[in-house]
Amino acid sequence: MTKWIILFSILYLGLLVYISLRSKKKVKSPVDYIFAGSNIGSALGFMTFAATLFSTFTLMGMPDFFRINGVGAWIFLAVSDGALVFLIVWFGFHLRKKVSEKEFSGISSLLQSSFGNKIAGYVYFAGVFIFLIPYVAIQIRGVSIFLHATFPAFLPVWGWALAIVVIMLIYSEIGGLKAIMYADSFQGLILLTVIWIIAMNCLRWFDGFENMFAAVEKANAALLSVPGPEGLFNVQFLVASLLVIMLIPVTQPQLTTRIVVMKNLKETHKMAIGVGIFANLIIFPTVILGYYGAVRYPTESTADFIAKVLLFDQPGIVAALAIIGLVAAALSTSDSQIFALGTEFRSLISGPDRKVMLRTRLAIIFFGIAALVFSILSSDELVMLARVSFAGTALLAPMIFTAVFSGKRSGPMIPVATFACLVIFISSLLGWIPDQLFHIRMDLLLLLFLGVFSLLVNLFSRNETNEK
Repeated sequence: MTKWIILFSILYLGLLVYISLRSKKKVKSPVDYIFAGSNIGSALGFMTFAATLFSTFTLMGMPDFFRINGVGAWIFLAVSDGALVFLIVWFGFHLRKKVSEKEFSGISSLLQSSFGNKIAGYVYFAGVFIFLIPYVAIQIRGVSIFLHATFPAFLPVWGWALAIVVIMLIYSEIGGLKAIMYADSFQGLILLTVIWIIAMNCLRWFDGFENMFAAVEKANAALLSVPGPEGLFNVQFLVASLLVIMLIPVTQPQLTTRIVVMKNLKETHKMAIGVGIFANLIIFPTVILGYYGAVRYPTESTADFIAKVLLFDQPGIVAALAIIGLVAAALSTSDSQIFALGTEFRSLISGPDRKVMLRTRLAIIFFGIAALVFSILSSDELVMLARVSFAGTALLAPMIFTAVFSGKRSGPMIPVATFACLVIFISSLLGWIPDQLFHIRMDLLLLLFLGVFSLLVNLFSRNETNEK
């Protein structure tokens, strides 16, 4: 396997260097650097969107999630991602219409303009920072743990994490968003190819789908039904998960940015369809990997199970490609989210272009360092940590919907209420307050409250045009 790893690593790093330098030549202005010229076609759009959406937990977290919790994970992921595609089409139309009225510099700036105060922008930035930095960190940590388990004598976990962050920051800083998009597209293809090759090898071990399900039923029949062996997939979990996942394109800046920078609405719709197809193509093989683990490695730790299914049970060339695929998956999400945080930071500051861009680049480096530190301290529960990140950013959705759909300046009430709900949700995660109220999950309850509250505030607010 070693010779294949060396070969693939050289090719992969060489491609990243080429992409960065090629993209740098096309950067003629801050807009080119931050928004890739706002002229992205559907092919590049859907690949970068999908690669950003499906990351390390696709290859590491999702198979383990199926292995432990069973078929309910398909409802949790595939059905929710189908709803997400609808949100891209519907919200994308209205978001692009809104930003066409004025120059777009970020969601934070859009919120400040729409609400007529700075509080909304700062609340949004605080929310995405608090929940996206941990999400980036789990991508880095997942790959670092895997690489350390594979090559225990080469680097410690923090050493692998540092290498990943340095690579990510280098090509992001050089080529801007366009370099990230090209890199994401290539990395998404690697991930999709790797996961299907490994899934087919696992299915071959069962000798077909029918035998796979028979073996799983014999090993643990609860894996074939909901709520699953752990009782995780109850109604509230599935409903709350559906809501928070479908709201990802609304609340997470790396995805809203990709909607805005599309060439036109037609290309946006094509991109959404591509994302839906990609989602099903990449989630389905994780079922096979998970059930393979449920039969062969039911009691192994996550790290040991992943190492065996991706490396030790595969031919050398496939195992080497899996390692590159994991690194690529981590980079394809981490680079986009770190860069998006930099974009949002830029939208909150003002001054000469050169000074603003310098601060933005420094902020991107700072966010990368923050993700590195958190990756060293975070848990190994990749999928559940990812869901917490989605749930946290979902609380920002009512405020964003108000900014996009309402023509009223409703003042600071909605941003203040959003901030209060973020504090309550974080407190429930830390165990300071109960995570349920009236037998309803806290994240679901807070999201419903913010939705109703925002509607009432808008109902009794005066129209902006009338105020003028």
